[in-house]
Amino acid sequence: ANILEKMRICSVPRFVRIIQGIIFTKKKDPKLVVTDLHFGTIPVRLFQPKTMSCSPRRGIIFYHGGGAVMGGLDCYHNVCAFLARETDSVLLSVGYRKLPDYHYPIVTSDCLNASIHFLKRLNTYGVDPSRVVVCGDSIGGGVIAQVIRALMGQKDLPQIRAQVVIYPIIQTINFQLPSTQQNKSVPFLTWDLMLMFLCKYMAIDLSWQDAMLKGTFIPPETWMKYRKWLSADNIPESFKNKYQESQFPGPFNEAAYLETKHLFDVGNEPLLADDETIAQFPDLFLVSCGQDILRDDALLYKKRLEDQGVPVSWCHVEDGFHGAMVLFDKQPFSFPCSQKILNAVVSYIKGL
Repeated sequence: ANILEKMRICSVPRFVRIIQGIIFTKKKDPKLVVTDLHFGTIPVRLFQPKTMSCSPRRGIIFYHGGGAVMGGLDCYHNVCAFLARETDSVLLSVGYRKLPDYHYPIVTSDCLNASIHFLKRLNTYGVDPSRVVVCGDSIGGGVIAQVIRALMGQKDLPQIRAQVVIYPIIQTINFQLPSTQQNKSVPFLTWDLMLMFLCKYMAIDLSWQDAMLKGTFIPPETWMKYRKWLSADNIPESFKNKYQESQFPGPFNEAAYLETKHLFDVGNEPLLADDETIAQFPDLFLVSCGQDILRDDALLYKKRLEDQGVPVSWCHVEDGFHGAMVLFDKQPFSFPCSQKILNAVVSYIKGL
């Protein structure tokens, strides 16, 4: 993909999506009615159980992962069908726009706008307004917190009942957490790939990657303000095996900060929101994976919400890795952890 991009034949994101389209084929589920729609310019896919219900159903709004490069309605079709069928819910999958044509903050804005459109029309889809769940993995999991914050000011909309967050990317400031060191070479999200996706989405030149890794782009006063939420001190000792604490952040580089300062936007960094805002977040069900470079993002989010009294349920899958869930039906590439994650999500949602 990199060679083709350098030859100006095909960009990395488009090449990845071509391969993805070959591997991930959607299956028809006889128990569901599946409808492709557009909410304005945003493609969405609606999954509705065929059986009649005597009362409004639970609603799920799903934001897929893929680092704003891959993923999509077709890639996550079977995951969404499984969730809708097994929880007897109406599920809306949001096909937000991606790289290379769209950059930050398009993922958040598309997910927010599609969610507002859906929430305003719950009666049309037979959804109980008191039982709407937002669910997502990877970048989709991180977007959940951003969407929830934006919805807090809209009192005319139904409140989100719970958030189901699966191995999310929650922060883009501290890249020296234990899991970043321990799992930097573990597929499918390696250190290099994560930084490439992040820089491309945030429109940051790749030459600033080293400054981001070492934290030299972080102003000292900013780190003093936010380290209580972002430092490795918040990670339990049991997760620090072979972790070597580094001098973080490194010597401040103002030029690096000026090129990356939009990473500190509170709208992009839910952990940086004030305590009063965090305390208003809905119940959280969190999935973390032991072999995931983003494991500690999940742990930071867990602690931040718990400290403000938000009810948190946690499922840690020690043999899980980033992106495992989407492989649940891709034999022979499915793993026990793939089904374990989905079963845990289904069990939690059915309990609401």
